[in-house]
Amino acid sequence: MHRTSLSAAVAALLTLSSAPLLADPNIPELDDVIVTATRTAVSVNDNLAPVSVLTRQDIERVQARSLIDLLRGLPGVSFASNGGAGKQASLFLRGTESDHVLVLIDGVKVGSATAGNVAFQDLPVEQIERVELVRGPRSSLYGSEALGGVIQIFTRRGRGQGFTPSFSATVGSDNTREASAGVSLNSEHGWFNANLAHADTDGFNSCRGRASPGAGCFTDEPDDDPYRNSSLTLNGGWRFEGKGDLQANFLRAEGRNAYDGSFVNESLWRQQVLGTRLRLQASENLVLNFSAGRSEDLSDNYGAGVFKSKFDTRRDSYSAQGDIGLGEQQLLSIGADYNDDRVEGTTAYVEDSRDTTGVFAQYQGQFGAHELQASARNDDNEQYGSHTTGGLSYGYAFSEGLRLIASYGTAFKAPTFNELYFPGFGNAQLKPEESRNVEIGLRGHGGLGRWEVQAFQNRVDELIAYDAAIFAPGNVDEARIRGLEASWAASFAGWDLNTSLTLLDPKNDSAGSNHGKQLPRRARQSGRVDLDRRFGDFGFGLTVAGQGKRYDDLGNRTRLGGYATLDLRAEYSFSPQWLLQGRVSNVADHDYETAAFYNQPGRSYFVTLRYSPAR
Repeated sequence: MHRTSLSAAVAALLTLSSAPLLADPNIPELDDVIVTATRTAVSVNDNLAPVSVLTRQDIERVQARSLIDLLRGLPGVSFASNGGAGKQASLFLRGTESDHVLVLIDGVKVGSATAGNVAFQDLPVEQIERVELVRGPRSSLYGSEALGGVIQIFTRRGRGQGFTPSFSATVGSDNTREASAGVSLNSEHGWFNANLAHADTDGFNSCRGRASPGAGCFTDEPDDDPYRNSSLTLNGGWRFEGKGDLQANFLRAEGRNAYDGSFVNESLWRQQVLGTRLRLQASENLVLNFSAGRSEDLSDNYGAGVFKSKFDTRRDSYSAQGDIGLGEQQLLSIGADYNDDRVEGTTAYVEDSRDTTGVFAQYQGQFGAHELQASARNDDNEQYGSHTTGGLSYGYAFSEGLRLIASYGTAFKAPTFNELYFPGFGNAQLKPEESRNVEIGLRGHGGLGRWEVQAFQNRVDELIAYDAAIFAPGNVDEARIRGLEASWAASFAGWDLNTSLTLLDPKNDSAGSNHGKQLPRRARQSGRVDLDRRFGDFGFGLTVAGQGKRYDDLGNRTRLGGYATLDLRAEYSFSPQWLLQGRVSNVADHDYETAAFYNQPGRSYFVTLRYSPAR
């Protein structure tokens, strides 16, 4: 991909939506444009943030079984999972906490306001068109939660012009049955897409625990733990020629999850996201964006078939943003966000709602070989008051394909409802967690492919943990995380290679007995290699992913061994529209754990049939 100037990105911003995936997906240049890192349309090469982009083609090529499967091993990314399909999974981005990553679905903020995490395991991969993963602090643009980075998921979009249907069906190990079907209608001015998906598996025994202290799930339930997920996405919009566009999107995923637990061992859950966005080209140098959205995280929890608890959270968000072209290769963005979180259920919280208002500004400019991005934001929350964050990035292009990048950013994470208000546990005096991140990187592309090396250090203060002195959560912990990320993508002799490596030093910097210990469930080394080759109508590929040893506890007493898994895949296109795929996961049937006592899938087999006229 050739490097383009910021003026080209501004032109893209003025002619496309702020979410350019909603334009004609057959235009290949759109694969080179991202929107999450700066909240504006910027080419991959001109963006100064470390970003990983995964498209629908990538999802189908690697035959990803879940969002977790798709993201694992990417630079800075590691997961800890409490079992197989649908079981709770925590994402650690650059060694930060599992609730230190902001997740957006089609621009709408998602996640549980009570627990503070995102149910990655419940977001169906068959409903995903594209993922943009931005590493490093982005609170200066998005506010709370973007301490470790931002992940934005774009739901399925139709391909081609006119009416286009699609279909897929999968069978596999653990009595897995999956199916999806979709239709899209695209014209010069409008588009509409609908996609249904269903997944059902008998699963396997999630936990090898015992009914005694320190035994993982604190129960002995040696049975299979099934999982069911049914989902629907709808999205559409209309382009007003030369004036902007209006779009709307909807995602609903619901199902049943059985797991091992001493108090609850089954949940009926629902994830729902609704959003709309209006883009107006007010003048040649001004684009206005207005958006509104609502996300819901709902669960009814049972133990041995008896109802135990209900947790429902709702997050409403509203945004206004103006992007102003100041001149050649200069762009100023100013905006405001309003968020309102509400909690309902069987637990009576002292406070069950709170709102936050944030205002921000960002400048992007390019001056010959030099590029500058600067941003600042202030968030005013009715609970913890005002908080200001900022970011500064500088890039220098040595040549067309070689660039040096340095950046500094601050971020924060607001306490959750559980940490603040849970009866008998919460501490309403908690302050936000704060971080200071500095990094430097070198990025290149050309005859040897695309590569990037990034070194960073992130200091996180006021980390929230249980404080025995007050018998409640307190701002008592600190962390110092250093890391090196490297990635390389290239094609040679007909082979496509994608590799990534993360070296991490996730250190507990708190006073006391745990000072200097490795942060729980973070490995010092992790990586992934994808290798693919086509032979006419046949395709073959493999993925090797692994992590070094980790510890499951703050005191580093429970060791989790390092591991590596090999996945093999093959496919055959017996017509331009029909594709038959097969995958063998964990070929060596390796036993490993990413969380103590919780089993991970052994050798598994899957066969998928896909149909799409626009393939």
